[in-house]
Amino acid sequence: MSGLLSSLANLGLGKLAGAKIYDEPEKPKAEQMPKAAEKPKISESELIYDRNFDCPVCASKISSKIMKTGRARLEGMDEDLRPRHEGIDSVKYDVIMCPICGYSALSRYFKPLLPSQIKWVQDNISQIVELHPSTGETYTYEEAMERYKLALACAIVKKAKNSERAYICLKSAWLLRGWQESLDESEPDYRAKKSSMEADENEYLKTALEGFESARSTESTPICGMDETTLDYLMAVLAVRFEKYETASKLVSAVLVSHSANSRIKDKARELKAAINAALKKDR
Repeated sequence: MSGLLSSLANLGLGKLAGAKIYDEPEKPKAEQMPKAAEKPKISESELIYDRNFDCPVCASKISSKIMKTGRARLEGMDEDLRPRHEGIDSVKYDVIMCPICGYSALSRYFKPLLPSQIKWVQDNISQIVELHPSTGETYTYEEAMERYKLALACAIVKKAKNSERAYICLKSAWLLRGWQESLDESEPDYRAKKSSMEADENEYLKTALEGFESARSTESTPICGMDETTLDYLMAVLAVRFEKYETASKLVSAVLVSHSANSRIKDKARELKAAINAALKKDR
């Protein structure tokens, strides 16, 4: 392009002989978009509150930390229906424990009790137990696990239905899973802790499956708030975990042919059926 102006030298304008014909287009300035305000992380203590209860065993006025269900946002569920909430492990807050007599139970089973059950708890729990009430703003995993173990002991003592015992075992497994997720990998004993918790989680899940299988044949639905198809799906998931594929296949088939099963459960059942078929094919 500079050749077009080469003759300018004859006009005393030699400095312009190599000038560009066109200016470079001015690049538009990037608009500085305002940064989206980061959503403040909600703390666990903001998602719980102290709720008052009357203990059905010793009649004491007590309080227990309960999750604010309307405030905590559900992010999803594990395959075995364990809920995941933003900012809080809801499972930590489902056992109500009397700090006076030690009676403990999942919130749905806290009361009422029969006179005979009250006496069994008083004789076998209240007169013996050494309690460690929580004093912090939230429950630690250690504290929550202790509450679940006490709830299971009370369920055994008061001769609760198998479904209640199974549900405590299931939720204990969920709690252990959440605890594992909270562990710091940089801790020296991280691997040993995680391995021990995984073993305990499996033991609780296996016991839960046994309890639900018994309850399924002796109790009417809903069981632990679950309708027939939801319970069948849950049991199928647990059966797959322990490689009881024949049992799992029957349960999944029952869900898929059920007229009362909702689309969400049926979709999950189809995914589970595919996983079962893949596992069986691999074993052949």
